[in-house]
Amino acid sequence: MARLKVSWKGTSTHIFKESSMLPTFLLVAFLLTFENGGVHCFANGLHNLRPSTGSKANANANYLSTTRRNTNINEWTGGSAQNGPSASPFGRRQSTVQVQRRMTSNYVSSSSEDENVDNQKEILSLRGGDSTVVPTKELVKAWPCGDALDKKLIKIALPCIANFAINPLVGAVDLFWINRMGNTLAVAGQAAANQIFSSAFWLTSFLPSVTATLVAREYAMGSEDGVQEAVCQALILGTIVAILGSFLILSRPEQMLSGVLKSGAPAREFARPYLLIRGFGFLPSLYSLIGFSAFRGTMDTITPLKISLFANILNAVVDPLLIFNAKMGVSGAALATLISELCSAALFTTLMWKKKLISASKLFRLPKLEKLMPLLKGGAALQLRNFALNLTFLAVTRVTQSIDETGVAAAAHAMAIQTFQIGGIVLLALSTVASFIVPSDMIEKIDEKTGEKIGGPRTARATVNRLMAWGLILGTVLGSLQIVIIPKLLQASPLEEVRTAAKVPAILASVYQCFNGLVFIGEGVMVGTGSFMQLSISTLIATAGTLVALKELPTKFGLTGVWMSFGVFNVLRLAGVAIHQLVNGPLSERTIARIEAKAQAELVTVEEAARVEADEGDDENGEQTKKNQYF
Repeated sequence: MARLKVSWKGTSTHIFKESSMLPTFLLVAFLLTFENGGVHCFANGLHNLRPSTGSKANANANYLSTTRRNTNINEWTGGSAQNGPSASPFGRRQSTVQVQRRMTSNYVSSSSEDENVDNQKEILSLRGGDSTVVPTKELVKAWPCGDALDKKLIKIALPCIANFAINPLVGAVDLFWINRMGNTLAVAGQAAANQIFSSAFWLTSFLPSVTATLVAREYAMGSEDGVQEAVCQALILGTIVAILGSFLILSRPEQMLSGVLKSGAPAREFARPYLLIRGFGFLPSLYSLIGFSAFRGTMDTITPLKISLFANILNAVVDPLLIFNAKMGVSGAALATLISELCSAALFTTLMWKKKLISASKLFRLPKLEKLMPLLKGGAALQLRNFALNLTFLAVTRVTQSIDETGVAAAAHAMAIQTFQIGGIVLLALSTVASFIVPSDMIEKIDEKTGEKIGGPRTARATVNRLMAWGLILGTVLGSLQIVIIPKLLQASPLEEVRTAAKVPAILASVYQCFNGLVFIGEGVMVGTGSFMQLSISTLIATAGTLVALKELPTKFGLTGVWMSFGVFNVLRLAGVAIHQLVNGPLSERTIARIEAKAQAELVTVEEAARVEADEGDDENGEQTKKNQYF
């Protein structure tokens, strides 16, 4: 029976008293040596590694080192270990984020060497959240492999994909029936008015993105009150914003349309009534989006799917009745959309109330400014991004409308957009999944079913890697599928000139899907980690590049040049995603390794101080013993 004596910082201990334990120790030594920045230690089950009993210094070391580690782990989330409001955009203290590790300043021989050591193989990473022998970043593969992570993502993502597949049907159904009117100016007018409404709406709809992230964090920490605060504050602020948005459209329709249609353009005849009716849809649309964000933040993606399915079926049924039977034309399409939006908002509000995601005490009182600050800070940054996005889309629409006055280019562009959405909805759905599953995975917690620790930055990083892999694969597959079915999609228009003009743009839209998966999911990760300002700056740079391209390419290539400019836009956004994930993002390997190294350095400092205090205490005890002996 051999004893293995280990010395560390001037102290020593007998770790194993049986030679059979040597392989386990060598495994631990290997992990300590080669884990990239992730220093490991024995977990709580290693009873033989104990601090000397009765040492106040060691107790202080445990407390101080835990406090230091909790402070450092909040660097990932922008939080603080202090009591009180956080400095992060999310504003709430991440007090439940704990590093479950016990490392003491002195490893000395225990008086009970015969105690059990059955749990010697249990190892916890300094950061991570999975109590397995192999750290998360080594355990989880980057590429899809049908493991538990894939099953989790598929379970959450499929309803989101279905929901995103349903939502574009509002525009697709309107476009289908308006095309049946056989009037290209009607199609061009509806497309222009719809772009104005969408731009005005999305300039004020930063709330859903921030709400989903806030709700996901609060839900992961088990705070029902925090979830209600986040949702109710979003609804209150959303009501104010929606009223202002509706007033802007209803009071200045001609000025709004001038952003995409020239004065006196024939398509204005159809665009103005459509825009006026859609202007009343600000509030119900925003309530529906906030409700969708609240449910997905609680990992419920089924309820939003059911509501969206009902609302879109209603729109599909009412559309032809109002357009043709009631002879309302384009105005009938707008009214059908408004009716479906009102029903959707009513259903979301009712179900949020029943599921206690909102409460009367929080919904019918104005929140204090300090409680709104997390929402406002995140919203302000996303507002900048929404401005850049809509500036891009408005510029694209204006250039498209100016290519010809017959409406052929605008109608062909609308068809190319619909082609893009066939695959884009899947990738956008995965982006949405990333925006709420990443902040949830960043919180370390105890699984209620298994009792194991889950979550943490390493776990979140593994989730990000898997989502990006799925984005690349699905983007390539969907782009290829779109190219195959383009001939069928173009048959939606009865006009030959429209089909001809839309062919090349539709092909470009399909090719872009190969890397759009990386772009959309990467930006969803940026939202989930709270990197709102970096996302906004990245989008602004992409917008600037696109505006330059729009000045040159359409004059040479027509509508095809417009879609080439879209390619410039997405390539620049991809560069921003790469910088966030590989260089300076909170889940980049460089950032995690740096914070782990800093945490370990601070831990060593605490342990050194504790050992000095212990030595001083031993000296004092020795002096007291001598005095007692003397007297």
